[in-house]
Amino acid sequence: MRSAFSLLAASAVPSPRVGSAVSLAAELVAAIATRASFEFEAWAQRIFRHQFERNAPYRAFCERRGVRPETVARWEDVPPVPAAAFRRAELACGPPEAIFLTSGTTDGAARGRHLVPHLAVYRASALGAFEHFMLPDGAHLTHLFLVPSPELRPDSSLARMCAWVGEAFGRDVEWLVGGDGLDVERLLARLADAERCGDALLLAGVTSAFVQLFDVCAARRLAFRLGPGSRVMDTGGTKGPERRLSRAGFLRACWTVLGVAGYCCVNEYGMTELCSQRYDSVLRDRFDGRGLEPRRLLGPPWLRTRILDPDTLEPVRPGEIGLLCHHDLANVGSVSVVLTEDLGRAVAPDGIEVTGRAAGAAPRGCGLLLAELGLS
Repeated sequence: MRSAFSLLAASAVPSPRVGSAVSLAAELVAAIATRASFEFEAWAQRIFRHQFERNAPYRAFCERRGVRPETVARWEDVPPVPAAAFRRAELACGPPEAIFLTSGTTDGAARGRHLVPHLAVYRASALGAFEHFMLPDGAHLTHLFLVPSPELRPDSSLARMCAWVGEAFGRDVEWLVGGDGLDVERLLARLADAERCGDALLLAGVTSAFVQLFDVCAARRLAFRLGPGSRVMDTGGTKGPERRLSRAGFLRACWTVLGVAGYCCVNEYGMTELCSQRYDSVLRDRFDGRGLEPRRLLGPPWLRTRILDPDTLEPVRPGEIGLLCHHDLANVGSVSVVLTEDLGRAVAPDGIEVTGRAAGAAPRGCGLLLAELGLS
């Protein structure tokens, strides 16, 4: 199996019209494929100039703050946009090839819209990070997705990412969530088949779907032992009315119910407003011969995260908790710097830990930025 990086590099041929949006996206795909030599600073400034020129709401926002491409000396100077802005403005540098919607779990019924003009960049970023953190051993596994398929949910960025992952890396692919939710009976039958044959599986989906599976297995006194090399990827936490489960409880259930050890259970941190994701460090660290502690969320070279004070938006001291501000260069077609309402802290020199969400109203810093966007 050729790696995702080699496939991406082979397809990333810049167009003759240098400087065009298409050429920029193609060059970025090629740069993502090289990974080790990724020049974040140069790309950050180039992408900011592109977004300043082509994203009218973002340009107006930057001008109100007195920021232009010629005044940006380093990547940290690029102005962030609050994630809430995606619910109130169309932040895109051109016609979208896809529009992904947030879950709408905050701000009433409003749902954020991420307009993505360059799906090839999103695909490159998603596959590159997934391969690096979930498949460091190059395993070619059957993939069971505990999410709806893109046909059922074309507006879901997670469904689209899983489809790309299955196409690129899956031996077989099955989707276990339909119009009526998780198909528990089919999932249980599939797990039993895998246990009987000794097959290794990759189970990926929202955390709440795994919690539903664990509860059914506990009620029926069921447990499985999946084949060596099996692994779990969960994302999204336990949002909604379902029973909440601590991270330690989740890892314990993966072992007792599925026979998958904690070092093969990887939490993915992503947002509809981002085209890149962070992954639990544990599987990559184990493959590279490093200690498994501290567990932290690692990102690819084209994604950096700063921890900012909720009121001043200045960087906090090392180890302190603040708002997560992501600089995602794969967001080339929208806005690359997104200020979230997620709280977290830096862990080790290369990772972060998400500690929760800002309670109540939007943090003061986010509110001020929304006001400057004219969206408060």
